[in-house]
Amino acid sequence: MHVPGFVTFGRLIVGTLRDLAPIILVIAFFQIFVLEQPFPNLESVLLGLVLVMIGLALFIQGLEMGLFPVGESMAGDFARKGSLAWLLAFAFALGFGTTVAEPALIAVAAEAARAAAEVGLIGDSETALADYAGGLRYTVAISVGVALVLGVLRIVMGWPVHYLIIGGYLIVVVITGFAPPEIVGIA
Repeated sequence: MHVPGFVTFGRLIVGTLRDLAPIILVIAFFQIFVLEQPFPNLESVLLGLVLVMIGLALFIQGLEMGLFPVGESMAGDFARKGSLAWLLAFAFALGFGTTVAEPALIAVAAEAARAAAEVGLIGDSETALADYAGGLRYTVAISVGVALVLGVLRIVMGWPVHYLIIGGYLIVVVITGFAPPEIVGIA
């Protein structure tokens, strides 16, 4: 049976492996050449990688079959309706919603919370970890939503992209002057 928009599972896995390759190569490089240590629990790491590939492939297929067509249709309807306010609200909500639900962001935020607890920046309670991870996720999601609003505005208004890039860099430079030194490198 052929489902419209359904890509063969093999092609999904190959695409997912291509998407994950930079992360895999960076981790392998630092583990092997910088730390000069073998991977701990290599079997578990490889099994986890296979599970991530399968999960990500299914996640992407689900998005392409279910959510992307609806989103594209809605964006077209908003544009035809001529309501800039609703188009911008939709862009923000879409950026915010997809980012806050992003599995990689959820995992990274949880890991960042554990790291912050280990160095004593936050308490080690479940509540403190959840609040820190949630705050990080919502901050990133709001930022992505705002970036999408700016991107839509740029397209609608015909602004040159270099204005936004230069403006973004200037904001980052200014904020860097106020940021704690230990996070400047990460930012």
